[in-house]
Amino acid sequence: MYKFDFQPFKQINTSVYKCDSIFHTEEVKKLLEDNEKFGFIIMDGNGSLFGYVEGNNRTIINKFTVELPKKHGRGGQSANRFARIRTERRHNYLRKVAEATTAAFITNDRPNVKGLILAGSADFKNDLQKSDLFDQRLQPIVLRIVDISYGGENGFNQAIELTSDTLGGVKFIHEKKVIGRFYEEIAKDTGKYVFGLKDTMDAIDNGSVDILIIYENFPFNRLTLRDNNDSKNSFYYYRNNHKSVAKWSIKPN
Repeated sequence: MYKFDFQPFKQINTSVYKCDSIFHTEEVKKLLEDNEKFGFIIMDGNGSLFGYVEGNNRTIINKFTVELPKKHGRGGQSANRFARIRTERRHNYLRKVAEATTAAFITNDRPNVKGLILAGSADFKNDLQKSDLFDQRLQPIVLRIVDISYGGENGFNQAIELTSDTLGGVKFIHEKKVIGRFYEEIAKDTGKYVFGLKDTMDAIDNGSVDILIIYENFPFNRLTLRDNNDSKNSFYYYRNNHKSVAKWSIKPN
């Protein structure tokens, strides 16, 4: 009997117990899927929540509550004073959210998520997106601004449901741009592209590949063997009976 233990590099939220004659590795295989990370800001008059979605995993980064003054019905000088206090509190709240957004979604001076969703009730989310306090590095990756009925974690779940189509389309658009760039290099005959197994692997070994495009059912595997003198030998073999394969790469400038 052999027993293998390993620590998953991403969280698995599914618990499975089966008595079977085979090992069920479906949930482990899902870890190898290329899942983009999307950030969420849930903002209303009671507080804000910051989190991200990566594949099937939902993670909360930070959250806090606030107590903002409501509109006051008193007349005279009191009305002006309460309006001034209310405006000042809302501005301070907006500043706090903007600072927390930068802390959550900027790493090493660049966004750490593929896209950003602003969600909430009332106009807080719109005010944040239009404000000069909102980090300009995050402006280009704002994908959608959505209205939700709840705040906090319930609002987080609702925002994920409302933007599922948007998040699914981002990866498709990115892949379309990459393929478009590849065909553009061919059309212009720039020489900054290679295709075919041997030429592509030579470019990878030389460190001259910027973008690599691989068919998901690619029928080759690469083996690297070492002899007693610690010299390397690499070769390729068919994994199945496919007769043709498509593999390309784009060289950097």
